[in-house]
Amino acid sequence: MLQRLHDEMPTDRFTLGWLMRSLHKRSFGIIMLLLALVAIAPGLSVVAGLLLMIPAFQMIEGKSAPVFPRRIAERSFPARRLAAVLQRSVPVLGYLERVVHPRWHTPAAATKRLVGAVVVILSATLVFIPIPLSNEVPALVIALISLAYIEEDGVLLSIALLAAVMVLAVAMAAAWEILAGAKWLIDLRS
Repeated sequence: MLQRLHDEMPTDRFTLGWLMRSLHKRSFGIIMLLLALVAIAPGLSVVAGLLLMIPAFQMIEGKSAPVFPRRIAERSFPARRLAAVLQRSVPVLGYLERVVHPRWHTPAAATKRLVGAVVVILSATLVFIPIPLSNEVPALVIALISLAYIEEDGVLLSIALLAAVMVLAVAMAAAWEILAGAKWLIDLRS
């Protein structure tokens, strides 16, 4: 599907609206996968994290396909960037598709809502913890969740959700330590 998307992509610029119309049924998973791959790049994690929250909230609401605000959906982006992400991703995902396949069927509506909720929380770590290189692990976990969701692989989804819990536990522990350190510094000044 991503290879077809690459082949049909406009030559100079594309819009998110075009991207969503091109993806049809698997639009939530593919959009989240692409945004997660973009979030891995240094400097883009905050923007990608914010954009990831839009389809994730819509999944929680139970919408059938993602809908971005018109201003975002019609804004054009350089096609060369998407082409580069797709070109690097297609061979890796082609390999992964040999391993990832439908198993452990999960209820569609409940799975969609759970995936949306976990992606919202992980996206928040991308937005609110803009420390260099801190975006890679949550973005990779979102990509793994998206891949499992696209392929309807309940086994991989379970593994990815466990990884999300571990990432969030580490983020919470780090936030707790930062708050404790700040309190200690404030107490020193008093």
